[in-house]
Amino acid sequence: MDALPPFHRAALLLDMDGTLIDLAPAPDSVIVPPGLPELLRTLRDALGGALAIVTGRPIETIDRLLGDAPGAVAGEHGGAIRHSPDATVERPNLPSPPDAWLAAAEALVQSFPGALLERKARGFGLHYRQAPEAKESFHAALTSLLGTASGFELHPAHMLWEVRPAGADKGGAVVALMQRPPFAGRVPIFIGDDVTDEDGMREARKLGGAGYRVDAVFRDPDGVRAWLRRSAELGNWATLP
Repeated sequence: MDALPPFHRAALLLDMDGTLIDLAPAPDSVIVPPGLPELLRTLRDALGGALAIVTGRPIETIDRLLGDAPGAVAGEHGGAIRHSPDATVERPNLPSPPDAWLAAAEALVQSFPGALLERKARGFGLHYRQAPEAKESFHAALTSLLGTASGFELHPAHMLWEVRPAGADKGGAVVALMQRPPFAGRVPIFIGDDVTDEDGMREARKLGGAGYRVDAVFRDPDGVRAWLRRSAELGNWATLP
């Protein structure tokens, strides 16, 4: 297991869904556990502001769910980055999907009751948690839709297929965040729960830090939250489970 960097030199970068909060049947039905924003603020302040949420969600959604608790937010897998709560959102020069793709995606979800289309500024996702029989059909249709088009990639996630621009990943978000204060000069810890988080873990390790998968270390989001609470109480990293 990766060693934790010293608390006073660390930066904490956290995925949200499946890491800080429990997964839900639909993206809009997640529940923020009581006290979570306050816990994140405590850790943010103890780390000199160097706490970020790194997620596939839009930044606006993180603001709605967590308020100003994170010091920084990287949304849309690095397709949008805000380096502090009062900073402007920065967007790399990445393409948006054609309208025809979105229309085709909408038609796809209509064919499977319970499936959902999640639109994002630079991509979209097809959720099949409530329609698991759609998994292979969605994969085949999206693979055909993208065809040989350059600039976009198809990625799996938790009961979800996601289309996003090439070059938008959580590893790039980690690199971008760690170049700016208050993260610069610190050592990153990245915690995430699925394949979309592994780029972030990999870049954190390259920078001399640590990367942890929820299921391998904490078991579930409740385990992550318990570890964060113990660390906040100690003002130092608690022993990993």
